[in-house]
Amino acid sequence: MAEHSIVVAADHAGLALKTQLIAHLETRGWTVVDLGTHNGESVDYPDYGHALAKAIAEGRAPFGLVVCGSGIGISIAANRHPSVRCALCSEPLSAQLARQHNDANVLALGGRLIGEAMATTILDAFLDTPFEGGRHQRRVDKLGSVPQETSC
Repeated sequence: MAEHSIVVAADHAGLALKTQLIAHLETRGWTVVDLGTHNGESVDYPDYGHALAKAIAEGRAPFGLVVCGSGIGISIAANRHPSVRCALCSEPLSAQLARQHNDANVLALGGRLIGEAMATTILDAFLDTPFEGGRHQRRVDKLGSVPQETSC
């Protein structure tokens, strides 16, 4: 797995934004694994969220990007997998915090809700921000399993 590789997937509503963001990623030197969709025909976003999660679990890339109309449905699908920590972001600060505090490895965007310029800024913030670790690691470790007990 190359350090600067990213798996990308979208449904028909996220196709245009996905295509624009792939071009941006490639200009930044990222290796992109594009899981589709590749045309505007209606498809089901869970299929693409699950495919991306499988690719992350298999180690095809350390990061992922998913796009659907709102970003909500595809992020829910991706987050059903323990190897994925997907953050739906609509501005760059959330993307930074998702990386710093939650070690998010997948970014979700809403193709019908944000424009290309904002999406590019969010994506760059996500990819350029490292995980802080430290006090956050204990909490991130709890995200990958179903709790047996809580301290609440």
